[in-house]
Amino acid sequence: MKKIILGLLALVIVAVGLLFGMNGKSKYDASKYHLKITPTNKPFGVGSSIDYILPDQFDKAHKLSTTTKKLIFVFTKSTGHTIKAFMADKPKDYLIKREAVVIADISGMPVIIQNTFALPDFRKSDYPMVLIYDKNMAKRLKENQQSDKIIIMTLENKKVIKIEHASSEKELGKILK
Repeated sequence: MKKIILGLLALVIVAVGLLFGMNGKSKYDASKYHLKITPTNKPFGVGSSIDYILPDQFDKAHKLSTTTKKLIFVFTKSTGHTIKAFMADKPKDYLIKREAVVIADISGMPVIIQNTFALPDFRKSDYPMVLIYDKNMAKRLKENQQSDKIIIMTLENKKVIKIEHASSEKELGKILK
């Protein structure tokens, strides 16, 4: 019996080691991406301009377009679940028709969690999700914001003209109507 338990324990240790070895390295290449917020000496908010090239859940680079009207930021797991539930019954072009982009902060997640659970789950989504891997970018974006809520920024030519917050699917729906 003791040999069986030791054998199973060794098997579990090997499996965990393999899982970590395969999923323990980040595929994020910071040299390919950037975030620029101006003015640089003030918190990001109304009156700020933003520009970025950031990856989505498929590692495809997304550049902020001048036609984008809404940036939908999620900085917590719970707000991410709210977005996921909200989008579950929406057509694939829902965000495109509203010229909106979802931006999710995954910078606080350990790499093994990103690669093993989060990214595979995000890849099941029917909509692109721009991802923030860099903690400094995330910090700059959520500075002076209610980051425990979904943050919806209305843009005009990459300039923030309005900030709204949602705590529920219903509130988010009203803002994105």
